[in-house]
Amino acid sequence: MTDHPASWRMPSRTQMDQMAAAVGRNVPAKPGLAPEADLPLEYWQALLDDPRAEARSASSEATLRLDQIPKHLLRVGCRRCARIVEIQKVDAVRLYGRQALWKDVGRRLLDNTCTHRTGRLEEDGCWPAFE
Repeated sequence: MTDHPASWRMPSRTQMDQMAAAVGRNVPAKPGLAPEADLPLEYWQALLDDPRAEARSASSEATLRLDQIPKHLLRVGCRRCARIVEIQKVDAVRLYGRQALWKDVGRRLLDNTCTHRTGRLEEDGCWPAFE
């Protein structure tokens, strides 16, 4: 029993020369960016013009005051340690006030129970993800 189908054949010398010559022609005219190079301005402008970028930041509940949030149960998670902290909106208002921003309250809740303490300010604390 053979490993190759009957129609598979080794290319001829002429075909191999043609394939080798074609390799040089398929190289892009403009070289790609080096890893440490800055991205082109067109790239950043495309990101800023994307409607999803503004929709995500504008609709985020993290920027709302506690009295503006319609949910009764508030949840914040840590992207670093995957811990989740929940608090009822009534309790959050009682502890932090109606005008407190949810992002500040959530950060305090995570930081008060954080288990990642190294002593270095840059590395300490949790990375909040508001849900």
